[in-house]
Order: sequence, then structure tokens, then C-alpha cells
Amino acid sequence: MTEIAIIGAQWGDEGKGKIVDWTSKKQGIKYVVRFNGGNNAGHTVWVGTDEYKFHLLPSGILHPEIVNIIGNGVVIDPSVLVGELDSIESRGHKVNLRISESANLIMPYHRVLDGIEGGKIGTTRRGIGPCYEDKVARRGITVHDLMNDGVFREKLLKNMEMKNQILTKIYDQKPLSTDEIFDSYSALSERFRQYVCDVSLILYEAKCKDENILFEGAQGTMLDVDHGTRPYTTSSNPTIGGIFTGTGIRPNLDTVLGVMKAYTTRVGGGPFPTELNDETGKKIQEIGKEVGTTTGRNRRCGWLDTVIGRYASRINGFDELAITKLDVLGFLPVIKVCTAYNYKNKEIKEISSGINLEECQPRYEEWPGWREDISNIRNYRDLPENTKRYLSRIEELTETPVSIISVGPEREQTILK
Repeated sequence: MTEIAIIGAQWGDEGKGKIVDWTSKKQGIKYVVRFNGGNNAGHTVWVGTDEYKFHLLPSGILHPEIVNIIGNGVVIDPSVLVGELDSIESRGHKVNLRISESANLIMPYHRVLDGIEGGKIGTTRRGIGPCYEDKVARRGITVHDLMNDGVFREKLLKNMEMKNQILTKIYDQKPLSTDEIFDSYSALSERFRQYVCDVSLILYEAKCKDENILFEGAQGTMLDVDHGTRPYTTSSNPTIGGIFTGTGIRPNLDTVLGVMKAYTTRVGGGPFPTELNDETGKKIQEIGKEVGTTTGRNRRCGWLDTVIGRYASRINGFDELAITKLDVLGFLPVIKVCTAYNYKNKEIKEISSGINLEECQPRYEEWPGWREDISNIRNYRDLPENTKRYLSRIEELTETPVSIISVGPEREQTILK
């Protein structure tokens, strides 16, 4: 039996979708489990020239032999889920999916509230934060509630009474129609009712049969609501602990694989010590096609920050790293790597909640670039020597070995070290 967790090591957008898709097939995975986040996540998988963008569906969904699971830690927008199901089936793929009956639903009032409040910290405005807020306040509506018309209407009425008061009296917005929401969500529920089940039980039975399981994290460590750069974070736990609460089982992980870009990116607001506001940053953004899968916003780009890489490895207990988009750096004569920060006249190599990253200035090492296209290389030994030196330095600074190297978006553009 093999159990693998794939976790983002930066501010999300590290290329986890490709790594999940590739690893699932390579390791003979039977179950791919999404355990956190909502449709604020965007995972992209390329199959030849075909591009697939997933927001709620796990990234193993293109393999029909794999059971893909949406865990209770995920918040679900039914309209987005149905749209993804329709899209993938229209492209000839069979859906092998299970959805936790305990997952909370994103409601229209969540989206409205997020649109009003979320802009202050750069959220995706998809209603994710307000949905998790209701979940924690024990007034959220779950998938199980939606499956029962009487229960759904009762809970919806209670929520609407309060939410419409907030919308009209505090934000001067128009009230939402309870009947319209009830009718639309009831209709949407029929599209995915067949997939709803007790996910915790399914995973327990899978473990009893020694079947291989992969846990797929959304977003990244630095966006974790507890361990990230608050308040500029998501509203869930993309870190290792989210697996326990977001699935209902205790994982026995053989490998915790951190996914890290060969440089650093961030979408939205918040501190970013190694950000490049110059032509180099623009060139990385252009070559790397750094545009948010979910939002369409350009990603902020910067040099690789191994301070946050080492922090992510410590928080999650990474056994290995997958380095993605290494090919993007091929145009550079010199590559910088952040190894420490200057903070209040001191050098620091470790971060904690008491350190304000906005006041940190990066300390860099410079490494010679390789100045060639590596996207067609498939064996580690064939990589340029300067590329190997760069990877070795990443291993030293993050204290984590590199096992997978991605040199392009397609499945075959992957090197197993």
C-alpha cells in the first residue's frame, strides 16, 4: 500500500495539477482525494495539446480507473461542480467521482459577501471565505442537507433571514430570493446526487484493502489560514494537517511531496520578499504564462525564496520536492536564490508568525544560468551541469531532496531523479 500527499510549498500555483496527474499514473494510485479549498483553486493538466482546467474536480479525474474524491474539507459551489462535470464528459471522459455528504455548500449570499469584503485582501471573490465562516459558526449548509428538500429549505430559510438583513441594512444591497436559490440548487443537486456518499467510510475500506491513495492539496503552504501570511491567506488548511480534518481518516503517509516552482509567484495582495518589479519579472511572467487558472489575473513573479521553501518543508514534513517550470529560467545568464532575509538589522533564515514579511529584505546568492532549452530533456544525467548545480543548491537550502523535475506542462515533460 502507498499513501502520498502532494502539497504546495509556496503561495499556490506551483503546478500541483500536473504532478498529481503524473504521479497518480506512475504510482498505480487507486484514489485521488482533494481535502481542502474550493473553486478558488485552479489545477491545470495538459494531455498532448489538450488543456484541462479543474477547480473542484481532483486532478486524477482524467484516469477512469482512479476513484476521485472530494472530501468534507472542500467547500462546493454546485454550479461550478456541474459545469466541470458537463465539460469533462462532453470531451469524452468517464467521471469516476465520489463527493462527501459532509462538505459545505457555497451559497449565492457567500459570493455576494465575498465580492464586497474580499477585495480588501485580494480573494478570488468566489464565496470561499464566507462559506468557511458559516461552517465554523455551525450554520453552514452541507451536501447532505441539499439531498433532502425539507431539511434544505429549513436551513436555507434560517440563513436567508440573517444574510438578507446583512445585505440590505449593512451593505445596501438588494435582498436575495429564497425561492430562486432553493429551486436552482435543488435542480443542480440532481446532476451530482449519484456521487454523494460517506467518503470517510470509502477511504477506511480502501485502507483496509491496502489500496494506494494520493491526497491532493489545493493552494499552498504560505496561504494556509494558520501557517500562512495572514490576513493574505485562504480560509482552509492546504498544509498536511488539512488531510486529517478534510477526509475523516488518519493517513499513514509514505511520502509527503512538496511542489515548488523553480522561481516564486503570488496572486493577489500580501508580502512577497523576492518579487521582481522589473523586466526580468515580466519576462518570467511571459515565458511561464503566469496567469491565474481561476482568476485570470497575472501572477506576481520573483526569484526562488528558499526561506519559505524551508519553512514549508518543516511545517509539512516534506520527504521530497517536485521542482516545476525549471525550463522557464533557461533565458537567464544569472539566477538569484534567496537564502535569508534582513529583518530589523538581523539576518534570519527561519520565519515564524512573529515576523512581518513586508519588512524583510532578501539576501541572495547568484548562480550561473544554463542558457539553453531543456524542455526536451527526459533524463537527469542529460541536464546541463549548471542546471544540476541549481537543483543541488535547492536541496541544500530547503534540506529536502528533489525527486521530480518538470521541464514543461505536458505529462512526458517530466524527469524522475
